[in-house]
Amino acid sequence: MQKITMTVNGRSVTADVEGRTLLVDYLRETLNLTGTHVGCDTSQCGACTVHVDGMAIKSCTMFVGELDGAEVRTIEDMENKDGSLSALQKAFQDHHGLQCGYCTPGMIMSLSALLRHTPKPTEAQIRHHLEGNICRCTGYANIVKAALAASGQMPSADAFAQ
Repeated sequence: MQKITMTVNGRSVTADVEGRTLLVDYLRETLNLTGTHVGCDTSQCGACTVHVDGMAIKSCTMFVGELDGAEVRTIEDMENKDGSLSALQKAFQDHHGLQCGYCTPGMIMSLSALLRHTPKPTEAQIRHHLEGNICRCTGYANIVKAALAASGQMPSADAFAQ
């Protein structure tokens, strides 16, 4: 067992962990943060993407014991301070960027990292950035539209309703 202290969604967490515990399992089973999904267990699908020290990572590829002193952010912490949906979450909703929703948390975590570093990405940059995230339902077109809308490069769906 190893003692670690890290920050998860703005809260300090201290725990004794086994070295072989994956971050995704720790988040889901110990911290009950079940928005991070387990899709493939082989780092192929991206459903388990979270932010570690500001970088999007697949949490099935990282041992929690490696995270002493790290800052982890999950989908549960993506909303605005007032509890409303973030611009990216709202864009996913407005542009139908989800169907079954299983991949959505990982997509949002990946895209939010892209938008933080590249505020106005091109469609090609968005598609390239999503190569590590698999969606079996949508075909990605509406996910790309959602990312473009969240970056202010296309009107929100609310603009079409008027």
